[in-house]
Amino acid sequence: MFLSHTELWRTYWECVSRRYSVFICSVTALLYYLWGRKCQTPALVCSNAFSAFLLKHCPVVAERYHPTPWCWGGRIQTLVCAFLKSKPAVFYRNELIRTGDGGQISLDWVDNESSLEYSQSSTRPTVLILPGITGNSQQPYVLHAVSQASRHGYRCVVFNNRGLGGEALLTPVTYCAASTSDLECVVKHVKGLYPNAPVLGAGVSMGGMVLLNYLARKRSDSGLVAGFTTSVPWDALKSSVSMEEPLNCLLFNKHITYGLCSAVTRHRKILEKVVDVDYSRTIKEFDERFTSLMFGYKSCTDYYRDASPDKKLPDTVVPILCLNAADDPFSPQNAFPVSIVQSLPNVALLLTAHGGHIAFLQGLFPRGESYMERLFSQFVHAAFEHLTDIREACGIGEEPRLKSE
Repeated sequence: MFLSHTELWRTYWECVSRRYSVFICSVTALLYYLWGRKCQTPALVCSNAFSAFLLKHCPVVAERYHPTPWCWGGRIQTLVCAFLKSKPAVFYRNELIRTGDGGQISLDWVDNESSLEYSQSSTRPTVLILPGITGNSQQPYVLHAVSQASRHGYRCVVFNNRGLGGEALLTPVTYCAASTSDLECVVKHVKGLYPNAPVLGAGVSMGGMVLLNYLARKRSDSGLVAGFTTSVPWDALKSSVSMEEPLNCLLFNKHITYGLCSAVTRHRKILEKVVDVDYSRTIKEFDERFTSLMFGYKSCTDYYRDASPDKKLPDTVVPILCLNAADDPFSPQNAFPVSIVQSLPNVALLLTAHGGHIAFLQGLFPRGESYMERLFSQFVHAAFEHLTDIREACGIGEEPRLKSE
Protein backbone atom coordinates (compact mmCIF):
# COMPACT_ATOMS: atom_id res chain seq x y z
CA MET A 1 0.00 0.00 0.00
CA PHE A 2 1.24 3.52 -0.83
CA LEU A 3 1.40 6.17 1.87
CA SER A 4 -1.10 8.99 1.65
CA HIS A 5 0.12 12.58 1.33
CA THR A 6 -0.73 13.23 4.97
CA GLU A 7 1.17 10.17 6.21
CA LEU A 8 4.11 11.03 3.95
CA TRP A 9 4.41 14.55 5.35
CA ARG A 10 4.01 13.24 8.91
CA THR A 11 6.89 10.77 8.37
CA TYR A 12 9.05 13.50 6.83
CA TRP A 13 8.38 15.88 9.74
CA GLU A 14 9.26 13.20 12.30
CA CYS A 15 12.65 12.76 10.58
CA VAL A 16 13.64 16.38 10.25
CA SER A 17 12.42 17.35 13.71
CA ARG A 18 14.79 14.96 15.45
CA ARG A 19 17.68 16.63 17.23
CA TYR A 20 20.47 15.10 15.20
CA SER A 21 18.73 16.04 11.95
CA VAL A 22 18.36 19.63 13.10
CA PHE A 23 22.00 19.68 14.16
CA ILE A 24 23.25 18.26 10.83
CA CYS A 25 21.12 20.68 8.81
CA SER A 26 22.26 23.63 10.91
CA VAL A 27 25.94 22.74 10.58
CA THR A 28 25.56 22.20 6.83
CA ALA A 29 23.85 25.56 6.43
CA LEU A 30 26.53 27.29 8.51
CA LEU A 31 29.36 25.73 6.50
CA TYR A 32 27.67 26.67 3.24
CA TYR A 33 27.20 30.25 4.46
CA LEU A 34 30.81 30.62 5.64
CA TRP A 35 32.17 29.01 2.49
CA GLY A 36 30.09 31.39 0.38
CA ARG A 37 31.53 34.35 2.24
CA LYS A 38 35.08 33.07 1.73
CA CYS A 39 34.62 32.66 -2.05
CA GLN A 40 35.79 35.95 -3.49
CA THR A 41 37.40 37.17 -6.68
CA PRO A 42 41.07 38.02 -6.02
CA ALA A 43 42.12 41.66 -6.23
CA LEU A 44 44.38 42.30 -9.22
CA VAL A 45 46.66 45.31 -8.74
CA CYS A 46 48.52 46.36 -11.90
CA SER A 47 48.43 48.66 -14.92
CA ASN A 48 45.48 48.54 -17.30
CA ALA A 49 47.59 47.07 -20.10
CA PHE A 50 49.06 44.31 -17.93
CA SER A 51 45.61 43.61 -16.50
CA ALA A 52 44.16 43.20 -19.99
CA PHE A 53 46.92 40.74 -20.89
CA LEU A 54 46.35 38.67 -17.74
CA LEU A 55 42.59 38.63 -18.13
CA LYS A 56 42.98 37.34 -21.69
CA HIS A 57 45.71 34.76 -21.17
CA CYS A 58 45.35 33.91 -17.44
CA PRO A 59 41.56 33.79 -16.90
CA VAL A 60 42.02 32.31 -13.42
CA VAL A 61 42.83 35.83 -12.13
CA ALA A 62 39.18 36.82 -12.69
CA GLU A 63 37.66 33.67 -11.18
CA ARG A 64 36.26 33.45 -7.68
CA TYR A 65 38.70 31.57 -5.49
CA HIS A 66 36.91 28.77 -3.62
CA PRO A 67 39.11 27.76 -0.65
CA THR A 68 38.66 24.37 1.00
CA PRO A 69 35.53 24.93 3.14
CA TRP A 70 36.84 23.17 6.25
CA CYS A 71 40.15 25.07 6.31
CA TRP A 72 39.34 28.11 8.42
CA GLY A 73 42.04 30.75 8.21
CA GLY A 74 45.50 31.01 6.80
CA ARG A 75 47.19 29.05 9.59
CA ILE A 76 45.05 25.95 9.03
CA GLN A 77 45.48 26.21 5.25
CA THR A 78 49.24 26.35 5.73
CA LEU A 79 49.32 23.37 8.10
CA VAL A 80 46.92 21.24 6.07
CA CYS A 81 48.92 21.88 2.90
CA ALA A 82 52.14 20.82 4.61
CA PHE A 83 50.68 17.50 5.76
CA LEU A 84 48.19 16.54 3.03
CA LYS A 85 49.60 17.86 -0.24
CA SER A 86 50.37 15.15 -2.76
CA LYS A 87 53.79 14.65 -4.34
CA PRO A 88 53.72 14.04 -8.09
CA ALA A 89 56.36 11.64 -9.37
CA VAL A 90 59.25 13.69 -10.77
CA PHE A 91 62.57 12.26 -11.88
CA TYR A 92 65.48 14.69 -11.75
CA ARG A 93 68.90 14.79 -13.32
CA ASN A 94 71.28 16.29 -10.79
CA GLU A 95 74.12 18.62 -11.69
CA LEU A 96 76.69 20.26 -9.42
CA ILE A 97 78.16 23.56 -10.54
CA ARG A 98 81.01 25.50 -8.95
CA THR A 99 80.81 29.11 -7.81
CA GLY A 100 83.50 31.78 -8.04
CA ASP A 101 84.43 31.38 -4.35
CA GLY A 102 84.99 27.62 -4.64
CA GLY A 103 81.57 26.57 -3.41
CA GLN A 104 79.07 24.36 -5.20
CA ILE A 105 75.37 24.54 -6.07
CA SER A 106 73.11 21.57 -6.67
CA LEU A 107 70.73 21.87 -9.63
CA ASP A 108 67.94 19.36 -10.29
CA TRP A 109 66.87 19.21 -13.93
CA VAL A 110 63.82 17.85 -15.73
CA ASP A 111 64.97 18.08 -19.34
CA ASN A 112 61.63 17.01 -20.85
CA GLU A 113 63.30 15.51 -23.93
CA SER A 114 59.98 13.95 -24.95
CA SER A 115 58.39 17.40 -25.36
CA LEU A 116 56.21 17.46 -28.46
CA GLU A 117 55.78 21.24 -28.40
CA TYR A 118 59.55 21.91 -28.23
CA SER A 119 61.42 18.98 -29.71
CA GLN A 120 64.60 21.05 -30.09
CA SER A 121 66.41 21.22 -26.75
CA SER A 122 68.25 24.40 -27.74
CA THR A 123 65.05 26.47 -27.89
CA ARG A 124 62.93 24.71 -25.26
CA PRO A 125 61.70 27.29 -22.70
CA THR A 126 63.12 26.80 -19.21
CA VAL A 127 61.46 27.42 -15.84
CA LEU A 128 63.96 28.14 -13.07
CA ILE A 129 62.42 27.37 -9.66
CA LEU A 130 63.64 28.81 -6.34
CA PRO A 131 62.23 26.97 -3.27
CA GLY A 132 61.53 28.49 0.15
CA ILE A 133 63.80 29.10 3.12
CA THR A 134 64.60 25.46 3.98
CA GLY A 135 63.07 23.88 0.88
CA ASN A 136 64.55 21.87 -1.97
CA SER A 137 63.47 20.14 -5.15
CA GLN A 138 61.45 17.53 -3.23
CA GLN A 139 58.93 19.94 -1.73
CA PRO A 140 55.33 19.26 -2.87
CA TYR A 141 54.90 22.78 -4.26
CA VAL A 142 58.08 22.36 -6.32
CA LEU A 143 57.01 18.95 -7.63
CA HIS A 144 53.61 20.32 -8.65
CA ALA A 145 55.20 23.31 -10.39
CA VAL A 146 57.59 21.04 -12.30
CA SER A 147 54.70 18.78 -13.27
CA GLN A 148 52.64 21.74 -14.53
CA ALA A 149 55.48 23.20 -16.58
CA SER A 150 56.41 19.82 -18.03
CA ARG A 151 52.89 19.33 -19.35
CA HIS A 152 53.35 22.45 -21.45
CA GLY A 153 56.52 20.98 -22.91
CA TYR A 154 58.95 23.16 -20.95
CA ARG A 155 62.24 22.29 -19.27
CA CYS A 156 62.63 22.83 -15.52
CA VAL A 157 65.61 23.36 -13.26
CA VAL A 158 65.41 23.68 -9.46
CA PHE A 159 68.01 25.85 -7.75
CA ASN A 160 68.82 24.25 -4.37
CA ASN A 161 70.45 26.71 -1.99
CA ARG A 162 73.91 25.83 -0.71
CA GLY A 163 73.78 23.16 1.95
CA LEU A 164 70.16 22.18 1.20
CA GLY A 165 70.55 20.02 -1.90
CA GLY A 166 72.02 17.06 -0.03
CA GLU A 167 75.53 17.98 -1.10
CA ALA A 168 78.55 18.96 0.99
CA LEU A 169 79.23 22.59 1.83
CA LEU A 170 82.68 23.29 0.42
CA THR A 171 83.10 26.85 1.71
CA PRO A 172 81.88 28.58 4.91
CA VAL A 173 79.14 30.40 2.97
CA THR A 174 75.45 29.53 2.97
CA TYR A 175 72.59 31.67 1.63
CA CYS A 176 70.24 34.49 2.55
CA ALA A 177 67.33 36.43 1.06
CA ALA A 178 69.49 39.44 0.19
CA SER A 179 72.31 37.57 -1.54
CA THR A 180 71.80 37.10 -5.29
CA SER A 181 75.30 36.06 -6.37
CA ASP A 182 74.47 32.34 -6.43
CA LEU A 183 71.33 32.97 -8.48
CA GLU A 184 73.38 35.04 -10.92
CA CYS A 185 75.79 32.12 -11.23
CA VAL A 186 72.92 29.73 -11.92
CA VAL A 187 71.27 31.96 -14.54
CA LYS A 188 74.59 32.40 -16.36
CA HIS A 189 75.09 28.64 -16.31
CA VAL A 190 71.59 27.92 -17.67
CA LYS A 191 71.89 30.60 -20.37
CA GLY A 192 75.33 29.31 -21.26
CA LEU A 193 73.90 25.83 -21.89
CA TYR A 194 70.84 27.06 -23.81
CA PRO A 195 71.48 30.62 -25.05
CA ASN A 196 68.47 30.56 -27.38
CA ALA A 197 65.97 29.25 -24.84
CA PRO A 198 63.91 31.79 -22.85
CA VAL A 199 64.10 31.43 -19.06
CA LEU A 200 61.38 32.35 -16.54
CA GLY A 201 62.13 32.57 -12.82
CA ALA A 202 59.62 31.29 -10.26
CA GLY A 203 60.30 31.94 -6.58
CA VAL A 204 58.41 30.68 -3.54
CA SER A 205 58.47 32.54 -0.21
CA MET A 206 62.14 33.38 0.47
CA GLY A 207 62.97 32.10 -3.00
CA GLY A 208 60.68 34.83 -4.30
CA MET A 209 62.57 37.43 -2.26
CA VAL A 210 65.85 36.32 -3.81
CA LEU A 211 64.32 36.38 -7.29
CA LEU A 212 62.89 39.90 -6.89
CA ASN A 213 66.14 41.22 -5.41
CA TYR A 214 68.00 39.70 -8.35
CA LEU A 215 65.65 41.20 -10.93
CA ALA A 216 65.95 44.62 -9.29
CA ARG A 217 69.76 44.50 -9.26
CA LYS A 218 70.25 43.09 -12.76
CA ARG A 219 67.41 45.01 -14.43
CA SER A 220 67.63 44.41 -18.20
CA ASP A 221 70.69 42.17 -17.74
CA SER A 222 68.85 39.50 -15.75
CA GLY A 223 68.67 36.90 -18.51
CA LEU A 224 65.03 36.19 -17.55
CA VAL A 225 61.96 36.98 -19.64
CA ALA A 226 59.54 37.08 -16.69
CA GLY A 227 59.13 36.35 -13.00
CA PHE A 228 56.49 34.64 -10.86
CA THR A 229 56.38 34.65 -7.06
CA THR A 230 54.19 33.02 -4.46
CA SER A 231 53.75 34.07 -0.80
CA VAL A 232 56.68 36.50 -0.77
CA PRO A 233 57.41 38.20 2.59
CA TRP A 234 57.56 41.75 1.26
CA ASP A 235 58.91 43.41 4.39
CA ALA A 236 61.20 41.14 6.41
CA LEU A 237 60.85 43.29 9.53
CA LYS A 238 57.05 43.08 9.49
CA SER A 239 57.19 39.38 8.67
CA SER A 240 59.47 38.83 11.67
CA VAL A 241 56.98 40.57 13.96
CA SER A 242 54.13 38.46 12.59
CA MET A 243 56.09 35.22 12.95
CA GLU A 244 56.88 35.99 16.59
CA GLU A 245 53.23 36.24 17.57
CA PRO A 246 52.64 33.44 20.12
CA LEU A 247 50.51 31.17 17.92
CA ASN A 248 52.62 31.69 14.79
CA CYS A 249 55.77 31.10 16.80
CA LEU A 250 54.39 27.84 18.15
CA LEU A 251 53.04 26.54 14.83
CA PHE A 252 55.66 27.73 12.35
CA ASN A 253 58.59 29.74 13.72
CA LYS A 254 60.10 27.05 15.91
CA HIS A 255 59.76 24.40 13.20
CA ILE A 256 61.51 26.52 10.56
CA THR A 257 64.22 27.52 13.01
CA TYR A 258 64.82 23.87 13.79
CA GLY A 259 65.26 23.21 10.07
CA LEU A 260 67.72 26.09 9.74
CA CYS A 261 69.72 24.93 12.75
CA SER A 262 69.74 21.35 11.47
CA ALA A 263 71.14 22.48 8.14
CA VAL A 264 73.90 24.37 9.93
CA THR A 265 74.62 21.42 12.21
CA ARG A 266 75.15 19.16 9.19
CA HIS A 267 77.97 21.48 8.11
CA ARG A 268 79.22 22.39 11.58
CA LYS A 269 82.88 21.60 10.93
CA ILE A 270 83.24 24.17 8.16
CA LEU A 271 80.85 26.81 9.54
CA GLU A 272 82.01 26.97 13.15
CA LYS A 273 85.24 28.55 11.95
CA VAL A 274 83.46 31.78 11.06
CA VAL A 275 80.19 32.01 13.05
CA ASP A 276 78.44 30.76 16.17
CA VAL A 277 76.43 27.70 15.18
CA ASP A 278 74.79 27.02 18.54
CA TYR A 279 71.05 26.42 18.71
CA SER A 280 68.62 29.32 18.13
CA ARG A 281 64.97 29.41 19.17
CA THR A 282 63.45 31.72 16.54
CA ILE A 283 64.17 32.72 12.96
CA LYS A 284 65.13 36.22 14.07
CA GLU A 285 67.52 34.87 16.67
CA PHE A 286 69.06 32.62 14.02
CA ASP A 287 69.46 35.59 11.67
CA GLU A 288 70.97 37.69 14.45
CA ARG A 289 73.53 35.06 15.44
CA PHE A 290 74.21 33.50 12.07
CA THR A 291 72.86 35.03 8.82
CA SER A 292 73.63 38.70 9.47
CA LEU A 293 77.16 37.85 10.64
CA MET A 294 77.75 35.42 7.76
CA PHE A 295 76.95 38.12 5.18
CA GLY A 296 78.60 41.07 6.91
CA TYR A 297 75.62 43.05 8.22
CA LYS A 298 76.00 45.24 11.29
CA SER A 299 72.69 44.01 12.67
CA CYS A 300 69.77 41.77 11.87
CA THR A 301 67.71 44.91 11.21
CA ASP A 302 70.13 45.98 8.50
CA TYR A 303 69.91 42.53 6.95
CA TYR A 304 66.11 42.55 6.98
CA ARG A 305 65.99 45.97 5.36
CA ASP A 306 68.35 44.87 2.61
CA ALA A 307 66.46 41.60 2.08
CA SER A 308 63.00 43.20 1.75
CA PRO A 309 62.02 43.40 -1.94
CA ASP A 310 59.04 45.77 -1.65
CA LYS A 311 60.82 49.08 -2.31
CA LYS A 312 63.07 47.55 -4.97
CA LEU A 313 60.22 46.73 -7.33
CA PRO A 314 60.61 50.03 -9.28
CA ASP A 315 64.06 48.81 -10.38
CA THR A 316 62.67 45.70 -12.08
CA VAL A 317 61.95 45.73 -15.81
CA VAL A 318 60.64 42.25 -16.74
CA PRO A 319 56.97 41.22 -16.36
CA ILE A 320 56.33 39.90 -12.84
CA LEU A 321 53.20 38.34 -11.34
CA CYS A 322 53.08 38.01 -7.53
CA LEU A 323 50.49 35.95 -5.62
CA ASN A 324 49.80 36.63 -1.93
CA ALA A 325 47.03 35.82 0.55
CA ALA A 326 45.71 38.36 3.05
CA ASP A 327 45.71 35.73 5.81
CA ASP A 328 49.31 34.60 5.26
CA PRO A 329 50.96 34.38 8.73
CA PHE A 330 54.42 34.70 7.13
CA SER A 331 53.63 37.82 5.08
CA PRO A 332 51.13 40.14 6.81
CA GLN A 333 48.68 42.13 4.74
CA ASN A 334 50.03 45.48 5.98
CA ALA A 335 53.31 44.73 4.19
CA PHE A 336 51.82 44.32 0.70
CA PRO A 337 53.34 46.98 -1.63
CA VAL A 338 50.02 47.92 -3.21
CA SER A 339 50.79 51.62 -3.71
CA ILE A 340 54.18 50.82 -5.25
CA VAL A 341 52.76 48.24 -7.67
CA GLN A 342 50.00 50.62 -8.77
CA SER A 343 52.64 52.93 -10.26
CA LEU A 344 54.55 50.21 -12.13
CA PRO A 345 53.80 48.96 -15.67
CA ASN A 346 55.51 45.58 -15.33
CA VAL A 347 54.41 44.22 -11.93
CA ALA A 348 51.07 42.64 -11.06
CA LEU A 349 50.01 41.79 -7.51
CA LEU A 350 47.21 39.24 -7.17
CA LEU A 351 45.71 39.19 -3.68
CA THR A 352 43.32 36.57 -2.34
CA ALA A 353 41.39 36.99 0.91
CA HIS A 354 42.36 33.46 1.97
CA GLY A 355 45.02 30.94 1.09
CA GLY A 356 47.63 31.00 3.86
CA HIS A 357 51.32 30.51 3.06
CA ILE A 358 52.13 28.49 -0.07
CA ALA A 359 48.71 26.79 0.22
CA PHE A 360 45.69 28.26 -1.65
CA LEU A 361 43.87 24.94 -1.21
CA GLN A 362 40.70 24.08 -3.11
CA GLY A 363 38.14 21.27 -2.97
CA LEU A 364 36.98 19.06 -0.13
CA PHE A 365 40.09 16.86 -0.35
CA PRO A 366 42.88 19.33 -1.20
CA ARG A 367 45.70 16.99 -2.13
CA GLY A 368 46.03 17.82 -5.80
CA GLU A 369 46.12 20.96 -7.92
CA SER A 370 45.46 24.21 -6.04
CA TYR A 371 44.68 27.75 -7.10
CA MET A 372 48.39 28.54 -6.83
CA GLU A 373 49.33 25.84 -9.34
CA ARG A 374 46.57 26.82 -11.77
CA LEU A 375 47.79 30.42 -11.76
CA PHE A 376 51.41 29.34 -12.17
CA SER A 377 50.53 27.08 -15.10
CA GLN A 378 48.57 29.76 -16.93
CA PHE A 379 51.09 32.54 -16.38
CA VAL A 380 54.11 30.48 -17.42
CA HIS A 381 52.32 29.41 -20.58
CA ALA A 382 51.20 32.97 -21.30
CA ALA A 383 54.67 34.43 -20.78
CA PHE A 384 56.42 31.91 -23.05
CA GLU A 385 53.79 31.64 -25.78
CA HIS A 386 52.89 35.34 -25.95
CA LEU A 387 56.25 36.91 -25.15
CA THR A 388 55.87 39.86 -27.51
CA ASP A 389 52.40 40.66 -26.18
CA ILE A 390 53.41 40.58 -22.53
CA ARG A 391 56.38 42.84 -23.21
CA GLU A 392 54.19 45.34 -24.99
CA ALA A 393 51.65 45.21 -22.15
CA CYS A 394 54.43 45.97 -19.66
CA GLY A 395 56.10 48.64 -21.80
CA ILE A 396 59.23 46.56 -22.39
CA GLY A 397 61.36 46.76 -25.51
CA GLU A 398 64.23 44.33 -25.94
CA GLU A 399 64.46 40.87 -24.39
CA PRO A 400 66.28 40.83 -21.04
CA ARG A 401 69.84 39.58 -21.48
CA LEU A 402 73.03 38.89 -19.58
CA LYS A 403 75.95 41.27 -19.81
CA SER A 404 78.16 38.47 -21.08
CA GLU A 405 75.87 37.79 -24.03
